[in-house]
Amino acid sequence: MTGGSLGLRTASYGSLQQQLQNGAFLPIHATPLIVRKNSKTLLSSYREKERFLSRICKFASRRRVGMLLVVVVSVLVFMSVLSTMCKDDDATTDSESQHMSSIPVQNIIPERILINGEPSLNKIDKNRDKENYSVSPNNVSISGENKLPLPVLRTKFPVEHPCDKFVLPSPPPRDRKRTGPRPCPVCYLPVDQAIARMPVAPSESPVLRNLTYVYEESPVRTEPFGGSDFGGYPSLMRRNDSFDIKESMNVHCGFVNGSKPGRQTGFDLQDADLIEMEQCYGVVVASAIFGNYDIIQQPKNISEAAKKNVCFYMFVDEETEASIRNTTTLGDGMKVGLWRLILVRNLPYADARRNGKVPKLLLHRIFPNSRFSLWVDGKLELVVDPYQILERFLWRKNATFAISRHYKRFDVIEEAEANKAAGKYENASIDFQIDFYKGEGLTPYTEAKLPITSDVPEGCVIIREHIPLTNLFTCLWFNEVDRFTSRDQLSFSSVRDKIMSKVNWGVDMFLDCERRNFVVQTYHRDVLEHMPPPIVAVKRPSVSTNEPRGKSSHVTITDRFVKSPTKRNPPKRGRERRSGSRRHRKVSVGSRDNNSI
Repeated sequence: MTGGSLGLRTASYGSLQQQLQNGAFLPIHATPLIVRKNSKTLLSSYREKERFLSRICKFASRRRVGMLLVVVVSVLVFMSVLSTMCKDDDATTDSESQHMSSIPVQNIIPERILINGEPSLNKIDKNRDKENYSVSPNNVSISGENKLPLPVLRTKFPVEHPCDKFVLPSPPPRDRKRTGPRPCPVCYLPVDQAIARMPVAPSESPVLRNLTYVYEESPVRTEPFGGSDFGGYPSLMRRNDSFDIKESMNVHCGFVNGSKPGRQTGFDLQDADLIEMEQCYGVVVASAIFGNYDIIQQPKNISEAAKKNVCFYMFVDEETEASIRNTTTLGDGMKVGLWRLILVRNLPYADARRNGKVPKLLLHRIFPNSRFSLWVDGKLELVVDPYQILERFLWRKNATFAISRHYKRFDVIEEAEANKAAGKYENASIDFQIDFYKGEGLTPYTEAKLPITSDVPEGCVIIREHIPLTNLFTCLWFNEVDRFTSRDQLSFSSVRDKIMSKVNWGVDMFLDCERRNFVVQTYHRDVLEHMPPPIVAVKRPSVSTNEPRGKSSHVTITDRFVKSPTKRNPPKRGRERRSGSRRHRKVSVGSRDNNSI
């Protein structure tokens, strides 16, 4: 069979016959064989081309055919231009992605994602949060240099914050009838503006990237004091090692004898509640009442956005739940107002106050997917929207942990003496804890510690972002509460100072009067049950407790300074004396008024 019958081109440029000779390939630049065609053949081909062109011109002269040709040519031109633009965009995207891959994820300012005209919040951002966090029962890690960050940009805001010009006014004159601490004005942004400033990407966690937790099926005591079956029994050596901040750490953080927090670990929760809490993305507001110690307080002034997107959870034991059922009608899903009740069984401690430290300090373990949390003690009434609080005390300051300082005391040693005088705990246990901290270098607070403004927090409110370093801080703080007394004010500064000595991080301690602006403090149940109802009679209805400070559409100054009503002696003459006091009205001393400037 010849090469022609196989369809092989015998004289083509770089043909197979030229490259294959004696079973070997030859270079394709071998000299080709050129065969010239005779003149008759060339002439006939030329005449055929002329006839073809004349036919094209004849048909093109017709209107329909001409328009069709114009459309075809236009489509071809448009497709060629479009393909060129797509190639340019791909090249630009590749260059940007290469540039973004060299930037750490914490340095990227994220963009506010809008869905149906509203910013994306808790449950909307599930996929994004799952990309940034890998969560397992005992493992919380943040995506860092090994993964490409999300190339998103945050909405640009003016350099000057609307509240920058706000100045805290001087306190009101002393009142002999009200000598205790008072709230002071705070500048909040409107809720929609506060939500718009909510960062999408997590804040930077200095040094620490991956935090895991100790799991011990049968914890064994190795030290003569401290520890519990719930929190484990870490040795003093392991305690000291936990303050050496590294990129990856494994520490005790409660729930040590279970594979998942709340499941046969002590502080046991129902599986349905655990699944529901895992679905809480974004912001969680949490509180707890154990031993029927307090009366549940409903949040006030909460926006519709917060009601829809913020998780409100109240942890209660069986005794408290029974009392609530006897006095309140539970709604669907164990709800009382905004609070979703979570029943806790198998409490790890006999002391109700120590049990309360579990959700207070270990919220990141119970809500593994939440980004921000606001803890309020059971005796407090929240009266400001959570988004406004987070913007004021975290996002505005680029802080990750905020807590108020004590209104009167700044020194831990003085706080310990005050606890002993008030009978808050056994004196011997308090002395042992303070002596232990003194052996580690604890000294009285002085101005030399500035910019640290206090060593004593008012721990009834904690505002924080859940990142590995703040999670470590609350874990180690809980370990101190588990080892020593349950008075967390005594161990706060020791844990804080040890971490601050290792990494560039700090706790924002705001004024106690600012805390009293967004929470109203009530008495415990046993005190309230023996108190008469607070009724204050005021003679004239013209007496007002509002002190307007101006108006503005940009910011809100929330002021809860209230003047004590002035007593007026009844007149000795006239009709008012004969008719008696008919104009008496009730004034709530704890009322709040929102004034704008």
